[in-house]
Amino acid sequence: MSTVVNPTEVGSAPEAEPARRRRRRGGRGRGPRGSGHRLAYWLIAPALAFMVLVHVIPSLAGVALSFKNLNTFTFRELFGAPWNGLHNYNAILFDSANPLHSGFVDAVRNTAIYTVAVNVGTLAGGLGIALLMAREFPGRRTVRTLMLAPYVVPSFVVAVLWGFMWQSDSGIINKILVDYTGILHDRPTWLLGHNSLLAIIIPSIWRGIPLAMLIFLAGLESMPKELHEAAAIDGAGPWRRFRYITLPLLRPLIAIQLLFGVIYSTYQFTIPYVMLGSNPGNDADLIMTLIVRQSFSNNLFGFGAAASVLLMVVMLIWVGVWFRAFRRDLQGAEA
Repeated sequence: MSTVVNPTEVGSAPEAEPARRRRRRGGRGRGPRGSGHRLAYWLIAPALAFMVLVHVIPSLAGVALSFKNLNTFTFRELFGAPWNGLHNYNAILFDSANPLHSGFVDAVRNTAIYTVAVNVGTLAGGLGIALLMAREFPGRRTVRTLMLAPYVVPSFVVAVLWGFMWQSDSGIINKILVDYTGILHDRPTWLLGHNSLLAIIIPSIWRGIPLAMLIFLAGLESMPKELHEAAAIDGAGPWRRFRYITLPLLRPLIAIQLLFGVIYSTYQFTIPYVMLGSNPGNDADLIMTLIVRQSFSNNLFGFGAAASVLLMVVMLIWVGVWFRAFRRDLQGAEA
């Protein structure tokens, strides 16, 4: 039995298939999906332009100025200032005879101590208070609200208040330590000398704890209670439940707070500047106070630009190290 084939169907089939493909390809950009992509690009464009204008262009300009001999006499020329090459970087990093080098080394040391102390204190204090706030007790909502007060207060006000509290003769801290409790026999000087770094670390921890507490508290309340109940039935005590259940589940939150906490602490300027002035001395001079003082008080703009570029490179390295260290935790949180 023979089958009759229509010649027009045989001839038109190969031609119809490419035509359908062309219609599908041509309709992608004109369909609702393509228009949605264009709308998204138009919505992102203002924010992208703002980021380029505020962040990218000034950063590139700062990199360019770090290679210039920019000071009081050449500032009027700005980008036309004499080319200085790597001299600014050499003076900062390697020239031991240059006083700028020793000042930079002291500022790096103080900033590292300050950053580690503030972040460790903030995370430990925030987690400890969050564990207490997660318990049921009368007036819990009121206490939670009051615990946010240090974070609501501006950094300038925090620095002024703690500056008065650290006063040697009339400050409340020395009154408690010497007059009321007798813990110390002499009144230490907190805003000068070796104690000045501690004097800016404690207010920074005090202001950062409420935000860490709030984030940890949200993580604790969203944690499945069945896990702790099952572990308690199996005989796990509070410490083992915290170590093997609570802490691993909070690692993504710890990672996020650690990222922004290190960046914020490294770039801290308001608290040390208001409490200790533009020149806190070698014991408490941070990188940001050093950059601002050398750039705008001593008019060494090339030095300030070079130090800022080095600080930016260190922060980029920190972000890369942080991402590699917490990549699995972040991927697990997304899943």
